[in-house]
Amino acid sequence: MSTTTKGTALITGASAGIGAIYADRLAKRGYDLILVARDKTRLAGLAQRLRNSTGRSVDTVAADLNDKTDLARVEAILRANADIALLVNNAGVGATAPLLNADVEKMDDMVRLNVGALTRLTYATAPSFVARGAGTIINISSIVAISPETLNGVYGGSKAYVLAFSLSLHHELADKGVRVQAVLPGATATDFWDAAGVPLHHLPTAIVMSADDMVDAALAGLDQGEVVTIPSLADKADWDGYEGARRAMSGKLSSAVPAPRYSVGVNAAPKAAVASAK
Repeated sequence: MSTTTKGTALITGASAGIGAIYADRLAKRGYDLILVARDKTRLAGLAQRLRNSTGRSVDTVAADLNDKTDLARVEAILRANADIALLVNNAGVGATAPLLNADVEKMDDMVRLNVGALTRLTYATAPSFVARGAGTIINISSIVAISPETLNGVYGGSKAYVLAFSLSLHHELADKGVRVQAVLPGATATDFWDAAGVPLHHLPTAIVMSADDMVDAALAGLDQGEVVTIPSLADKADWDGYEGARRAMSGKLSSAVPAPRYSVGVNAAPKAAVASAK
């Protein structure tokens, strides 16, 4: 076991599933860990296993990121701990029910966690990374960010925010030495599905990736310098084409005059001519 360290990785939603696997893989890559999740008992068990198997330092923070006091505690850690070199914004919840069948209070809680907490933790981290000229932020989004029709629309919207936020962060921080990666998993074998209301065994096995494979693919994408990693997408050219079309269109989205197809100028011209004749 190596005693050298790449710094500390703080991982949210770390007690199980994707977050716990990130913890294992990053510890094996030489990171010490700060694991954040609600379940104190699960966190303690995972931390002890990782200390025993990797020899890394592993601290835990039992926190509900939808609780303002708990969230502020984690923000304070990110601001104060200069050893933190990597943030994995993994904590989140999902939903599968159509909008009209969904509880608006649960949707509000989802937005506050998936969007609000992720944003605040990133704001707590980015300034110190920029000051040091180094650091990595990994944001766990979802394929519903670009396929919002697939599941609940509020969930899709929250993950679209994560993707847009990550792309903007990369644009802003890349030349300051800060890496940003958005990971867009497809269906992944975790307890997400039971919590979201669709048991995992109801899904076709051909579309469900193991959480181990998902995280390993995401880290391979990080190693390859990807800003957006979609573990299930076989041909990277598909994403490159999608992103290329978006960027090409972005230069055409603001104009002093409406597009001709709306015929606004056609109706306005005769009125102007009549006014000048008077």
